[in-house]
Amino acid sequence: MKRETASRRNRQTGMTLIEAAVAILVLTIGVTAVAAVFVSGVRFMGHSQDALLARVKAQEAIESVYAGRDDQSLQWADILNVNGATGSDGGKFLDAALPINDPGLDGLVNTKDDGGPEYVVEPGPDGVYGTADDVEVPITKFRRQIVIRDAGIPNVSLRTLTVIITDASTGAVVYKISTYISPYS
Repeated sequence: MKRETASRRNRQTGMTLIEAAVAILVLTIGVTAVAAVFVSGVRFMGHSQDALLARVKAQEAIESVYAGRDDQSLQWADILNVNGATGSDGGKFLDAALPINDPGLDGLVNTKDDGGPEYVVEPGPDGVYGTADDVEVPITKFRRQIVIRDAGIPNVSLRTLTVIITDASTGAVVYKISTYISPYS
């Protein structure tokens, strides 16, 4: 009888060890999955600021063209690329993908009079914006290209306005936005 009880205990202990091993395995898989989600989230957060900056700089370029048209500092003939589709469109906007620079005196980006690099202001060591230790970081990750072409609709004054933000190191497109512009405000 003592042997039978000991044998029964050994079987129960064996089952408990197997159950414990399975539980540990399931727990390990769960913790690994949570860690993978955490790493993925951190990676996404690191890229989201860059994606937002690219989108804002593209929209800013479009707004500057519309503003130039609306305040009449740009004539309809100016709202083209310098070379453009024909090689001599004669517009005001440079054709190449250029660094993200401050607009010049004309207030337009990607034109001949652009200033130096634009900056993003980050909080300094105190972690607070608007204090003396804030840091200006030049935007060097991206290049911006403005492409303006006639829409190709007969008897209609309409052009496509496309802004392409690319990664400065790889040339890969980070963000692209297109719209139409007419000569009318």
